[in-house]
Order: sequence, then structure tokens, then C-alpha cells
Amino acid sequence: ANALMCIVMSFLVFGQIKLFGMGMSMLRLASASIDRTLQTEGMEQMDEKGKAFSPKGHVIEFKNVHFSYENKEILHGIDVTLPDRTTTAVIGPSGSGKTTLCNLIARFWDVDSGSVKIGGKDVREYTLESLMEQISMVFQNVYLFADTIENNIKFGRPQATHAEVVEAARKACCADFIEALPDGYDTVIGEGGASLSGGEKQRISIARAMLKDSPIVILDEATANVDPENEDRLQKAIEELTRDKTIIMIAHRLKTVRNADQILVVDEGRIVQKGKHEELIGQEGIYADFVLGRKEAIGWKLNT
Repeated sequence: ANALMCIVMSFLVFGQIKLFGMGMSMLRLASASIDRTLQTEGMEQMDEKGKAFSPKGHVIEFKNVHFSYENKEILHGIDVTLPDRTTTAVIGPSGSGKTTLCNLIARFWDVDSGSVKIGGKDVREYTLESLMEQISMVFQNVYLFADTIENNIKFGRPQATHAEVVEAARKACCADFIEALPDGYDTVIGEGGASLSGGEKQRISIARAMLKDSPIVILDEATANVDPENEDRLQKAIEELTRDKTIIMIAHRLKTVRNADQILVVDEGRIVQKGKHEELIGQEGIYADFVLGRKEAIGWKLNT
């Protein structure tokens, strides 16, 4: 009987110790959350002193831009102009600073020194809301909300009609798969678009940008996750999306790059080459290597 009592008591004591340990873990998590909340409350509002954004034209200018992340300088004295209603393609090795350039235009981060201007005004002079009205973005890593497909497409322009949503979806080559779903545009997708393929999410993101119809479009290889049978149709849709707009695209495919009005080659946070395809192809450097590598890859695919 004493042995049985000892066993029962040991289980009870172990259970209490386990509960105590779980409680301490929860307290540590709560303490960390409170610390993060207090840090957030103390942060300066980025657009606290901003004004309404109404640029005259949409020329994008980088003026001696330096930018660091976690004490490491990523961009070193970037000076470049993206003329109004032209297409600028940006290429370079992984980690060279291509995406950072785009993020600074959208003011996801602020520069350490220098300035990024749109229409002659520093992007820091305007509210984030008014800045975002000028920019549509299609990135490789698409994020969709746990909501209907229609509301995800309308995210950039909530007042859009159903007919406008359908038209944008048609142009972005996603109307067919949406309308094949039991609830069509009312289909609720999981957080992050978990119920859709990568190509389907990308096309919905492009439809969203088409519907928003902003004068500046940032593209991070928008056709990267699209199946080959839809790529040509989607390329035409992107051409329609980008017509008469200021475009900056991070590009990895030769046919995307060669028709750009301006090509920027970025390496280790610096623009090391700039010009049109015809100019850069005759120069030794990263761009010529890029073109040669793409041509060899195409030849390899054809020969296998």
C-alpha cells in the first residue's frame, strides 16, 4: 500500500512540476511579446510628417543612395535615373542588391544617405498610403490573404466592380481556373494562398496589379512560376499592364531583358554596367556572361 501511495504521489508531483514548467515557458513568451510591443510603440511613424502624393510625372531617381542592413552596407552610392514611361531591367548575381533597389522605391526601407525621388520629390516627403497609390508590385514571393479570390484581386482597389475583377483575371490568364472552382470568384483561399499552386498565386497577383493600374510597376520576374503553356499569353498581359508606365523589373530571362529601354547590371551593391542590350552585349562583363549563360542553357535543353 505504501509503495502504491508513493507511485501515486510521484505522478502527482511530476504533473505539478510539468505544469509549473509550462507556466514558466508561457511567462517567458509573454514577456518577450510585451517587450516587442513596447519597442513597436516607441518607433517613429514613417509617414507622420508626410503630405499627399501628387507627382508631376513618374521619373524615378536614385541620388547617391547608400543603404545598410544589420550593419552591413548593401548599396554603395547608387546614382541612376529611370525615365518616365520607360522599362528598366535590373540583373545581377544573387544578393547583389537588385531587390533592395525596388524596396527603396516602395519605401519598405529608408536610405541611410542620399535620396530616392519620384516625380522630383523624395519618397520620404509623402505618406505611405499616397505613395502606394502610385505603385503596383508583383514579386516572386506572392502573399494572398485568407479571403475570397475576388477580394484578393481587389486588394489594391477595393471599390472595383465584379466585372472589372473578371476582366483583370481574364487578362492575367487566371479566369479559367478561377471559374472552374465550385464557388468561382467567391472561393475562399487559405492563408498565404496555400490551396493554390505557385503559378496560380502569381497570376492572381498580376490580376491584382492590373486592376490597381498604378503609373509605376515593379516586377520581380513575374512569369517565374507560370507554366510554359500560359507564359506567352501572360507576357502579352504584362505588356498591357506596363504600357505607358514607368517600369522596373528584376529579370532572370533573356527575352524579358533584351527589349528593355535601359538595363542595369548590379554587382555587390553597385551599378557596374548600364545601357541597352545592343550596347552591353559587345562589352566584357556580367551582362555578356548572363546572355551567354542563357543561350547555353537553351541549347542544352534543346539537345537533351
